[in-house]
Amino acid sequence: MTIGQPAPDFTLVSSDKQPVSLTDYKGKNLVLLFFPMAFTSVCTTELCEMRDNIATYQGLNAEITAISVDSPFTLAKFKEDQNLNFPLLSDFNKEISTTYDSIYETFAFGMKGVSKRSAFVIDANGVLQHAEVLDNAGEVPNFEAVREVLNRLQ
Repeated sequence: MTIGQPAPDFTLVSSDKQPVSLTDYKGKNLVLLFFPMAFTSVCTTELCEMRDNIATYQGLNAEITAISVDSPFTLAKFKEDQNLNFPLLSDFNKEISTTYDSIYETFAFGMKGVSKRSAFVIDANGVLQHAEVLDNAGEVPNFEAVREVLNRLQ
């Protein structure tokens, strides 16, 4: 993943059971988040922060979407329970998490192939402008840095 290069394309199934692709966001900036698992404390805090600040991101011509290896059914329940106002995408086969270098070989309790908490900013032309991949699942991305990148893209 190199800043200034085209972001890898993807098509994943959303919590609404619809296909969502990177190309669906052409013309808008995209904050692409990867998170380890629905219903866990840090993931819930992170995604609720995005929910509560979505107007800020929309004001920066940015959409938000979040990816985990959870099933679309689990993500639908998580989205409903937390009243999340952006798409959650299922990378159940772990292909996109791997492509974005955002996957743990081994996570808690010996689970393999869980998405690492990560934040990417992809500009309106599909070019990667920011990448932060965290090894510690207890941390959240630097959203101030994400907003600074989005401000520069205005």
